[in-house]
Amino acid sequence: MSQISTDNRSANELVLITGMSGSGKSVALRGLEDIGFFCVDNLPPELLSDLVDVKNYRNCHQLAIAIDARSAESLPEVSHRIRVLRAKGINVRSIFLDATTDTLVRRYSESKRRHPLSATHGGAERHALIEAIELERKLLLALRDEAHVIDTSIIRSTQLVDFVNRLATTQSSPITIVLESFAFKRGIPVDADFVFDARALPNPFYEEPLRALTGRDGPVQSFLAEMVEPDLFSEEIIALLNRWIPRFQKNKRSYVTVAVGCTGGQHRSVYVVEKVHSQISHRWAAIRRHRELD
Repeated sequence: MSQISTDNRSANELVLITGMSGSGKSVALRGLEDIGFFCVDNLPPELLSDLVDVKNYRNCHQLAIAIDARSAESLPEVSHRIRVLRAKGINVRSIFLDATTDTLVRRYSESKRRHPLSATHGGAERHALIEAIELERKLLLALRDEAHVIDTSIIRSTQLVDFVNRLATTQSSPITIVLESFAFKRGIPVDADFVFDARALPNPFYEEPLRALTGRDGPVQSFLAEMVEPDLFSEEIIALLNRWIPRFQKNKRSYVTVAVGCTGGQHRSVYVVEKVHSQISHRWAAIRRHRELD
């Protein structure tokens, strides 16, 4: 796991981790604990404000809380409680961890754990695993819509921890742009707000000296920079973001994910993400994520 600087945290920081059971919330929470956050798992939403007050009284300003479907009856209150905390000056970063149903079924089968919604109403009503997962999706839909979504289906635990830590410690900003490269052969990220296809660009993979390198390496960058198409492609993405990100800000969005894909997620998409990041990071808080490389 890469080192994360925590010097730029705001004075009153709350990271709220929500998401599907089996999507990695406990893993993410342990990662935040390792970098100095005070962490609480499965907190009833009714206690959210009280816990924040207690931690402020004890002068511990970096707090991470996980809330999930086990608090089903009080989930509708979470959005209101978040607004109240923000009105008090608390910087609330809401992160939602998701995964495909097939992935969640596989994880539960491997762990032999029971889904928390597999039995409801005191055990009188039982759900098959897939039915429980779909019920959970419905219960958490409002929280998902208000959070930054991370698809954990095909990433390792170390990747998840690194990404959540970077999101949690990025300089406080009205909006954060997440720039993500990926491989189409492994699927489009479900958390993407914009998806761009870089497969029409010249491919360094077919140049033998460049095949084992990535879009972060100088020779690959020089190869692509000599051609018109890659920089034109990047400039058009930047122009679109300059036009539309302010609209997202007006709608109170905290995060926007921009995904750029190519065949293997190694050369072209990585180059474009690096290029776009270098051009927009002076205007907005921006995070780079290379799904197939990190």
